[in-house]
Amino acid sequence: MPSLKSHLVSLVLKHSRKKAFTSPEGLHRWIARSRKLQDHRPPARLAARLCIRERAVHGFPVYDVSPAAGGGNQRILYFHGGAYVFEITPYHWTLIAELAERLDATVTVPIYPIAPEHDFHRMFAMVRAVYERVLEETAAGDLSFVGDSAGGNMAVVLTMMAAEDGLPRPARHVLISPGLDMSLSNPRTHEAERLDPWLAIPGGLEAIRLYAPGIDRCDWRISPIFGDLSVLPRTLLLTGSRDMLTPDNIAFAERARMTGVEVELVHEEGMFHVWPLIDMPEARRARDRIVAFLGGEPMARPVPRWNWGALRTAPSP
Repeated sequence: MPSLKSHLVSLVLKHSRKKAFTSPEGLHRWIARSRKLQDHRPPARLAARLCIRERAVHGFPVYDVSPAAGGGNQRILYFHGGAYVFEITPYHWTLIAELAERLDATVTVPIYPIAPEHDFHRMFAMVRAVYERVLEETAAGDLSFVGDSAGGNMAVVLTMMAAEDGLPRPARHVLISPGLDMSLSNPRTHEAERLDPWLAIPGGLEAIRLYAPGIDRCDWRISPIFGDLSVLPRTLLLTGSRDMLTPDNIAFAERARMTGVEVELVHEEGMFHVWPLIDMPEARRARDRIVAFLGGEPMARPVPRWNWGALRTAPSP
């Protein structure tokens, strides 16, 4: 049963952040507001206890975060979410700090250019350059990609680009509520939208238009579910029953398994978009699974196929 705190967070999201996605106009209002408030820098409370180094790639900041005593061999490249139009948040930084400390790892965080000021080409030129520099410092076998929401999309697309160009690929993926089919054409996505306290299709489509102008939404660079999934590494994918992206997440997991990719799907009942970023019981459980997976623990058995009938009959929030 979902925790009381998760219900409270859902209620807050429904009456606040949801407004950013219910219409294109709402998204633009939230973007304008966020530009006045956003700050990509790690919070001072984390900077005080971690070793954080900053550099620039293509003119944008990149942070390397490691335990104060120095990290081990493991390297994580973390791609933050935000629909490609919003900046990294303190919630992301808290998870990044936890991964660095619990795994004794160095976490590299590109503050990539976002839309509408920049587009897909500028974003991926920057993160690809970051990846190439990381490969100069770390063996691919010691490297994992972690991404939430749009960052999960970025992790998958970058791995596919690396495979296409003959570059080494990361050893593992952790995808938290990733956006993997930006066509948003799956009828089950429309069914799931009414249960989602955060995301909605109109604002989502506007975000895609802003970051990928002139590119077909079914292009694998935008919707990696349509790409060659066989090139992907072992993957942990976390998704919740109250996230409109869940139908595509489950379809992605099934397609990837059919190509031979090992995918562990964590489907959390009652959870909304990117719930592992929020401090609540379900998030702590999810973070424990992420740490265990990145630490090399064997994958859990695949979960049974999703009961789509349950989605259709679930009560509205």
